[in-house]
Amino acid sequence: MKANGFCRQNNAIYRTICGIRRLLIPFFYRNAIFDSNMSITEKTIRYSAIYRLSSHILFWLVVFIVPQYQTDISIRDMLIQNSFYVSFYMMASYFVAYFIIPKFQKGENYLVVILYFIIGGYLLSALSRFMVVYVLEPLIRKPPYSQESLLEIATDLRKLITDYFLQNFSLAWIFGFIKLSKDQYLTRQRTLQLEKEKAEAELNVLKAQLNPHFLFNTLNNIYSLSLTNSPITSSSIAGLAEILDHILYRCNSNFVAISTEINLLENYIALEKIRYDKRLKVYFNHVIDQDVQIIPLILLSIIENAFKHGAGEDIGEPRIDIDLTVQTGDLHFKVENTFVGQKEHVYTEKIGMSNLRKQLTLVYPKNHELTTYISEGRFVTLLTISNLTIDDARFKNKSTVSFS
Repeated sequence: MKANGFCRQNNAIYRTICGIRRLLIPFFYRNAIFDSNMSITEKTIRYSAIYRLSSHILFWLVVFIVPQYQTDISIRDMLIQNSFYVSFYMMASYFVAYFIIPKFQKGENYLVVILYFIIGGYLLSALSRFMVVYVLEPLIRKPPYSQESLLEIATDLRKLITDYFLQNFSLAWIFGFIKLSKDQYLTRQRTLQLEKEKAEAELNVLKAQLNPHFLFNTLNNIYSLSLTNSPITSSSIAGLAEILDHILYRCNSNFVAISTEINLLENYIALEKIRYDKRLKVYFNHVIDQDVQIIPLILLSIIENAFKHGAGEDIGEPRIDIDLTVQTGDLHFKVENTFVGQKEHVYTEKIGMSNLRKQLTLVYPKNHELTTYISEGRFVTLLTISNLTIDDARFKNKSTVSFS
């Protein structure tokens, strides 16, 4: 008989464990909801947020089995007794987690909230004692036995505090702390997500402004060539097509390899060179030891500014010197162009450079520096970005390109 009782007890526990295992299946096998870089704590919080009901059931099943497991009573009496105690824990826990703590968080009158807690704690403790005396004990105890009256239950504060209040609410505050930690984590994650979405939206707006700005300038150039029936109009259109291919199809991601940006700059310089005769000299030097990732079109914006407000306004012999260096993840980009028509201390920033500053602030808030100044008739733009990420396809390339 004892062996049969032991087997029945083990079978009941086994069935409970199987139920817990079924609840955990989403946690271990639905990898789509989890990032591989998440810690076990983050995965647990994410699981509880997505599978809220099953996470609550799992928590109370653990409370039901682990701390209340006893070997000196039958499996029937143990299940009944544990069910009662867990129900008391649940009432106290949800009272604290969903009523008391939110009122504290909202900044309501603390004395009133404490009064609510005292009254609620007393009522829950009295209810627990009443259920034990009039419902639980008749189910698991054999008569005869004495029962306390309702008045005795309500007025025996010592027993209510030591036997019921402390036991029920010790777990309730643990439950409340877990919920509070989870809510704070989710709030922080939502805040970070909103900030990320806001930054991406602002960056997309800036890109949308930059691309039409570039197109406007280039189409104006081609339009000027077409008015004079220039034979190089068709080649200009072909060059523009290559640049548009890069902008429309290769710049959809937030970052591109620096090597692709270099190709874009070379195509753009060749396209702009068509507009000028031999009086314009452009020197593009680049030394790259790593194919780092960079936000697209920022280098183009600087060079475009040099052509439009440098060579485009210089009727003499304009010159543009471009130096690009990338060493161990640090980018240094310097553009110098002849500059006439304004005093050295006067310069009005155009829309292209203004958008560029906004982009750099959004993407590289702490690891970039963009400076501009005029010296000895030359306008100089210096851009440095540190700690850039490195592409898998690394190369080491040194080249000097002269357009003259």
